[in-house]
This record gives sequence, structure tokens and C-alpha cells, in this order.
Amino acid sequence: QVQLVESGGGSVQAGGSLKLSCVASGYEYFRRMAWFRQVPGKGREGVAAMYTESPGIINYANSVKGRFTISQDNAKNTVYLQMNSLKPEDTAIYYCAAPYNGDNARCIAALIDRDNHYWGQGTQVTVSS
Repeated sequence: QVQLVESGGGSVQAGGSLKLSCVASGYEYFRRMAWFRQVPGKGREGVAAMYTESPGIINYANSVKGRFTISQDNAKNTVYLQMNSLKPEDTAIYYCAAPYNGDNARCIAALIDRDNHYWGQGTQVTVSS
């Protein structure tokens, strides 16, 4: 059974930093991994995605480019999201996502939301001004 478990969320002031972690289990290897976020009343927004077999291939939402960095530690089956220069508009629940199948993998890479991605339970990030 696939499980994605996020951690590292919290409350920070604007300009601060947080590092989120997502540990994957129950599957040998996901070729694509991504982070999404959601605020109440809105749909999930893609934040950052990476090709785990080609770490240099990364996709970021325009809103986080230059501030957020996605990375991985394959030995620990863990994907990270380093968030710097945080802004109040970054406040959201952050979710880790992995692809359910090949079509999902293309969506993951393109930061496209799909209900049938594998999802973690989410971790809250709150940025105060």
C-alpha cells in the first residue's frame, strides 16, 4: 500500500524559511514527485515537481521560482521542499503527490492536479506578515 507522509510545516513570519519532507513507502520507485498546496475554498495548486531519475529536470510554479527548491534523497525515499523568503500568500496546506499511472506521471510533471494521484495527508504552512 502506497503511503506518502509529509512533515515540516509550521508557522513563520514573512521572510522566513521552512523545509518540508515527504517520505514515500509501499512502492519501489516513483519517477515523478511533486508538491501541491491548497487554501480553503480553492483547488490544489502545483508548486514544484521533479523527475526523480533525472534530478535536473524540475518544474516550478511561477509564484515560487527563485524561492522554493525541490530535492530528493533516494536512499531515504524522501522528497523535500525548501521554502525561503516565505510570503503570507504561501499560507496553505502542502501536499506531496506521486503518480498512480503513466498518465498521472505526465500530469505530476506538469503540476496538473488529479484526484487519483497518490496524496499525503498534508502539512500546514502559515506565514504571518
